[in-house]
Amino acid sequence: MLKLAHSPDADDAYMFFGIASGAVKLPVPHVEFLADIETLNRLALEELLDVSAVSVHAFGHICDRYFVMEVGASMGEGYGPVVVAGPGVDKPRHVAVPGRLTTAALLVKLALPGVKTVELPFDRIIDAVAAGVVDAGVLIHEGQITYRRLGLRKLLDLGEWWTQETGLPTPLGIDVVRKALGRELAEKVAKALADSIAYADAHREEALRYAQRFSRGLSLEETARFVDMYVNAYTRTLGARGRRAIEELLARAAEAGLTPSCTPQYV
Repeated sequence: MLKLAHSPDADDAYMFFGIASGAVKLPVPHVEFLADIETLNRLALEELLDVSAVSVHAFGHICDRYFVMEVGASMGEGYGPVVVAGPGVDKPRHVAVPGRLTTAALLVKLALPGVKTVELPFDRIIDAVAAGVVDAGVLIHEGQITYRRLGLRKLLDLGEWWTQETGLPTPLGIDVVRKALGRELAEKVAKALADSIAYADAHREEALRYAQRFSRGLSLEETARFVDMYVNAYTRTLGARGRRAIEELLARAAEAGLTPSCTPQYV
């Protein structure tokens, strides 16, 4: 039984809509497990998942055991996780991050090397910043769209910073397949995910309404905006530029001593 996992967020829900609806079949029987991205990162670290969404940062610790799929990536072209703060905070000392293994946490360490990071559940960060518990926080998922409602302001868009540094898109999340399954099965799983995304594209309104169920309060229009941010050309196929972005981030993480050296293999 294939253990397939992704996060319960609008962009992942859109990508997996074809599979979840039954319109696209995986090559072998499977069970589905949904959890926040840091939980998935930690489970993949123990090789407890066969197919999963993971952070690119986490992949740096597991690339000897997992293939990267050519489909399913979440990348921002000049945008990404947002560091926000309340009024009057310009140089934060403590920045809340949504987990040690998230790409957001890695980007904070690369872009703001002097700050101290504090791990919080991703859906508690915006409240912790608004309450002044921490100076600033990194927002992922729908928080990137809604933070202004609480009177917070953007200090830094980490995706914008990354693109200015490298000229590349910001590689945040990827889908991976366990190497022990074998390349042949891994390639079939990747094909099924590609078909699932294509099915969602062909049934966009239905797929967006399904994704809205995972968007934690976003309107359908806001859900569509968020999905379009992270289900884009790189999601449908990484291509040479998407691969370069992943490999550049992993190289910088290894150089900074934050991950082991890593040479990804793709299916």
